[in-house]
Amino acid sequence: MENQTEKKEEKKNEAASLAESMTRRKVLLKKNPQVKAQSKRVRKPTDQFVGRRKTSVARVALKSGSGKVTINNRDINEYFSRSDLRARVLTPFIVTEKSGQYDVKVTVYGGGIRGQAEAISLGIARSIDRNDETVHSKLKAAGLLKRDPRMVERKKYGLHKARRATQFSKR
Repeated sequence: MENQTEKKEEKKNEAASLAESMTRRKVLLKKNPQVKAQSKRVRKPTDQFVGRRKTSVARVALKSGSGKVTINNRDINEYFSRSDLRARVLTPFIVTEKSGQYDVKVTVYGGGIRGQAEAISLGIARSIDRNDETVHSKLKAAGLLKRDPRMVERKKYGLHKARRATQFSKR
């Protein structure tokens, strides 16, 4: 008899200690009203912005400076030999009239040179827009803030290409 009563008392003590520890945990987990609510992270001017086009991805970092553009540790004139691609990259600066005010450091990979140039342009436009909200309407009107969603359609099983079927054979 005594053994059973001891076991019952032991179980009651365990239950009481468990309840006590749970209430302590709840008190610790409750938010302290003196702690400020977590605010949204403010981006720094040197943060990276991403631009994409087809399979190209460009990470762009703007910094106040003399207007030097570095792409994959190479000068823009060295990386893009075609003048139309260089113009495409620098379009956001021309539209916002901020040419020569920022140094641009870009890491780009994937796709071809045209896709890379357009990805860089989108990344630069996004970073300018984030740094200066007054130019948002100019960038939007020029179509520089919209990502071009067109991608190559995947090849389907049983076809030569995405849609090209085998030639029909009568016999």
